[in-house]
Amino acid sequence: MTTLVMKDLTRVHGSGDSAVHALRGVSLTVQPGELVAVMGPSGSGKSTLLHLAGGLDTATSGTVAIDGTELNGLSVSQLAAVRRQRVGYVFQDFNLIPALTAVENVMLPLELDGAGTRSARRQALDALERVGIHDVAERFPDDMSGGQQQRIAIARALVGKRSLVLADEPTGALDSTTGEQVMRLLRDRCNEGAAGVLVTHEARHAAWADRVVFLRDGVAVDQSGPVGIPSELVSPTP
Repeated sequence: MTTLVMKDLTRVHGSGDSAVHALRGVSLTVQPGELVAVMGPSGSGKSTLLHLAGGLDTATSGTVAIDGTELNGLSVSQLAAVRRQRVGYVFQDFNLIPALTAVENVMLPLELDGAGTRSARRQALDALERVGIHDVAERFPDDMSGGQQQRIAIARALVGKRSLVLADEPTGALDSTTGEQVMRLLRDRCNEGAAGVLVTHEARHAAWADRVVFLRDGVAVDQSGPVGIPSELVSPTP
């Protein structure tokens, strides 16, 4: 079964003369084991596409389905259950809970889904070890660097058995060596059977993907393998 199916998505903010068309009829499918990179200039609709894929926003028109379940029309609680059980999300701004330690942040989605504390903690510690920061498991986010916080967010997205991993510039706060390690983790998780969607400005990170989708002004203008990315579609690295 196809993990992610997005059909003819539009997203319009506002109305009338002030309406902003963030997406204009974009379709995308992602299979189990596949990592798809989404690239394009700032304002092209990349983050909007990711938010719709994860059920964090609602399309103006079109449909989104995860593992055969259409998100359109689900209740708030049903949609939350789909996100919690099936989707791992790495946000640009981390979205960690300051009052929880690193391991507690990673445990949280497992516990919300009914896992026992001991099992959730063991899985969370394993995930933190995979991203190389198990030694700070008991520290709070505010006591860590941006790079460490980013790796906690990545561990939280990878923990458990969720079938779809969505990553919005997951290497933005990391040095080049750690960034490559993170891309290896995402690639490995897809090789294990998850579907992945990666928003990135960097061609060297898109090269880890099986396929690259290019957006411009809310439209998918091209799809290709990771080689030969048009330079005009890639924003310079800050």
